[in-house]
Amino acid sequence: MPKATPLASGLRPSNRGWLAAVVVLLAVSVGLQVIRDRGWQPYQPTTPALWFQSGLMLKRLSLGFENLVADVYWMRAVVYYGGKRRANAPNPNFDLLDPLLTFVTTLDPRFKVAYRFGAIFLTESHPNGPGRPDRAIALLRRGAEADPTAWEYLHDIGFVHYWWLRDYAGAAEWFEAAGRISGAPSWLSTLAATTLIQGGDRTASRFLWTQLLESSDVDWLKRNAELRLTQLDAMDVLDALNGASARFSARVGRPAKDWQELVASERLRGVPLDPTGVPYVLYPATGRIDVSRTSQLWPLPVVDPVAQSPPA
Repeated sequence: MPKATPLASGLRPSNRGWLAAVVVLLAVSVGLQVIRDRGWQPYQPTTPALWFQSGLMLKRLSLGFENLVADVYWMRAVVYYGGKRRANAPNPNFDLLDPLLTFVTTLDPRFKVAYRFGAIFLTESHPNGPGRPDRAIALLRRGAEADPTAWEYLHDIGFVHYWWLRDYAGAAEWFEAAGRISGAPSWLSTLAATTLIQGGDRTASRFLWTQLLESSDVDWLKRNAELRLTQLDAMDVLDALNGASARFSARVGRPAKDWQELVASERLRGVPLDPTGVPYVLYPATGRIDVSRTSQLWPLPVVDPVAQSPPA
């Protein structure tokens, strides 16, 4: 009687070699992405394209390594977004950002950082991002569906309504909904009430960013909150400076031609600097004063005007 072969005896050939090859290929792709991030600039096609058009198809092809592939695509999304911002192109194209984020969150529906960071990336207006708060809300909604216990997603949706859409009633509803989730911080109820009462007032904006700064455990989100708070400080200073410029124009009959003239007339201590140490810019044609385009604070956010008189 012939001796049974391994297949005949019910054993199957090992697929460890195939799985090891997949891991190696993924590691190589990560390494290549790191090299690219450090300065290698490959050819960039005029029209951006993705090899895969479906996140679900990519999930099936991941062969059980969904989280690892999600990490790779998350790295690609971050490098893609950062590369577009560093390129300083007049009209950067961020068309691949939303599909990349969709791939990441389809592969790993619990990837909280991808939802929260990705929403910030999507909301940033040109030239710093695609300016798509609607896509940011859609992304965060998917996160909330994947993890209904994560109050952060509802909070972030409210934040998009408040900061980018200036929909204060909608923002308050989302803040209130976030506060009803078990384990959510108590200040969300206060935030909802403050949003309804004060709307786009800078005081409410400052409270919003301060709570995010104090409650977040992610360094990047903390730095973003610090930047926004610094921008609000600069806007307060600009109110006073533009008030001084308006007084000069009313008294002399024309805008100040330069800082020296305005400093001498309004008895300023010198050419004022923004909180990052960059001089504010005076536009002699109109007398308007703003942050410099070379400042880290530019462009300042568009918020509703504050009903206050500039200090005398």
